Amino acid sequence: MSKNVAEQLVEMLVEAGVKRIYAVTGDSLNYFNDAVRRNGKIKWIHVRNEEAGAFAAAAEAELDGIACCAGSCGPGHVHLINGLYDAHRSHVPVIAIASTIPTTEFGTEFFQETNTIKLFDDCSYYNQVATTAAQAPRMLQTAIQHAVHKKGVAVFGLPGDVAELDAVESITSMQLFRNAPIIRPADAELSQLAQLLNSEKKIMLYCGIGAAQAHDEVIQLAAKLKAPVGFSFRGKMSIQYNNPYEVGMTGLLGQPSGYHAMHEADVVLLLGTDFPYVNFMPVKNKIVQIDESPERLGRRAKLTQGLCGNIADSIKALLPFIEEKKDDGFLKAQLEFYSKVKEHQQVYVNDKGEENRIQPEFVAATINRLAKTDAIFTVDTGMCCVWGARFIDGTGERNMLGSFNHGSMANAMPMAIGAALAHPERQVIALCGDGGLSMLLGDLATIKQYNLPIKLIVFNNRALGMVKLEMEVDGLPDSETDMVNPDFGLVAQAMGFTGITVSKPEEVENAIANALVTEGPVLLNILTNPNALAMPPKIEWAQVKGMTESMAKLMLGGKMSEVFDTIKSNYKHLGEVL
Repeated sequence: MSKNVAEQLVEMLVEAGVKRIYAVTGDSLNYFNDAVRRNGKIKWIHVRNEEAGAFAAAAEAELDGIACCAGSCGPGHVHLINGLYDAHRSHVPVIAIASTIPTTEFGTEFFQETNTIKLFDDCSYYNQVATTAAQAPRMLQTAIQHAVHKKGVAVFGLPGDVAELDAVESITSMQLFRNAPIIRPADAELSQLAQLLNSEKKIMLYCGIGAAQAHDEVIQLAAKLKAPVGFSFRGKMSIQYNNPYEVGMTGLLGQPSGYHAMHEADVVLLLGTDFPYVNFMPVKNKIVQIDESPERLGRRAKLTQGLCGNIADSIKALLPFIEEKKDDGFLKAQLEFYSKVKEHQQVYVNDKGEENRIQPEFVAATINRLAKTDAIFTVDTGMCCVWGARFIDGTGERNMLGSFNHGSMANAMPMAIGAALAHPERQVIALCGDGGLSMLLGDLATIKQYNLPIKLIVFNNRALGMVKLEMEVDGLPDSETDMVNPDFGLVAQAMGFTGITVSKPEEVENAIANALVTEGPVLLNILTNPNALAMPPKIEWAQVKGMTESMAKLMLGGKMSEVFDTIKSNYKHLGEVL
């Protein structure tokens, strides 16, 4: 019996390693859905919103190297966009099947017609629509190659009527070719870099996600150079563990130690990072960048040298050129400063807060202590990113997933869905903001439908916390950042799984411990302090002035109690700033 195009494409996805397709079925997707069902080697995951499906696929792709989501014509495409933007900005390989209206109706403003080429063009490396049976396998093979090797999204447009056609054997290859080439700078370039590193006294290494597979090489280089090692948020889980040279992060979520080391160094070596905040970059020292994608070189800072290479390959080739330094004074000074920063952070953990105002730092540190060494964490954009960055430790086995480049709200819960499905053997913990969880609340039903043992920890500060802080440091009284929330614990119960609201600090430890050992999904709705501040490592006078102006405007508006609550809650932060 001959197979149709949909069946042919499903076989190709199986061969490429796709295990699941996250989608809302219907209309133009129905033949593709049926092919998945009859094949039996791919699981169709029925999410409640295609955006959640795309986020889930992004998480699975980051963990396992490939994933797939789908959307039916019109609204299904549009719902995919935000999650696909996130996947593409994070450089993870996601195949998006965008089923479309019948080919005979193209260009007629048919019901649910969208122009997929225009729609997905800015969030994909490959984006084409097959209109014949002969095109379909060739296009899908090209899409998969683009996604895996360019590390991003590939969109394959599949009209519903094409999916029904009899399959045509491709005249070109149909399999995925996985390659792992050695990429490193030329010897002359490495020699030039070595001369610089050997001649300068104070070197600092700053690592991003591009150095994730180079932990041991980074440590070897740091040992020779007596260099402190900082890392981006995405680089943290891979670089922090078993690292006697680490000094933390810089940037909006970072610590003063990471910022200080970067600015005190004679040379900063950027390894596999596209750190976006140029205002945190030093301007008076020498900066060298190594990146696998040469188009990224120099776009964040003025470089002394820019080199193209895989970080592990490049360091291995560089090490023979490096002379071991004897003077470790710079390293010791930075490690001592980092130790003081960590002591300062512990103050916030020890201050557990009060009823309905539990300190989020205490909550995050408790999660870190009780979670397994191979747990997968997902974090919502905003304050949850801050607490995750500062209090969840890397072990070499843990992963932390978030919308770190695209910066979307609502990513933590759907990313946890993808992580839990891909790795049912591992603990999956989602650090959710109340704003983020509210945005895609319906997909709690997906968690129940597949009985995924996700532990959702809601940092419920009844506000868009990061936005509130942004307004205040700009001297604006926060406006329309407050949230009137449902009882998320009761919402989880209504969805059919365990939901508990935690309002007292003394309840936190037992609640988290019990959640982690409870079978099936659990949601902890923790009422955190809405006035907890997340100060960046570099405090500008304008920010202090802005906070003062914001407080003054609130006083003039008769909101004295709110002003005093903020000051009382953050006296330690204010002391650090001043």
